[in-house]
Amino acid sequence: MKKFASIITNKYLIAGLFFIVWMLFIDQRDYFQQKERRDELRKLELKKEYYQKEIEKTRKELGDLQNSPAALERFARERYLMKKDGEDIFILEDSTAEKK
Repeated sequence: MKKFASIITNKYLIAGLFFIVWMLFIDQRDYFQQKERRDELRKLELKKEYYQKEIEKTRKELGDLQNSPAALERFARERYLMKKDGEDIFILEDSTAEKK
């Protein structure tokens, strides 16, 4: 029992345990906060990657619209439902998309 008491009262052990508890739970930059920040950073990097792809896609589409009258006409017809004189437009809705 005396050996057990000497281990428990060892100043290095107490200081080490105090340091570990302090760094895990009490410190301003504790373990759990760091984990949350890493997860948030990962999400932000994924968003950055997505937006970079979207920017590249939009730049390509803009280049096509500036250089090709056929692409400009197709864009106007698809996005803004523009039509030529004497044409009729039929809009078909996908009914399976509403069920999802």
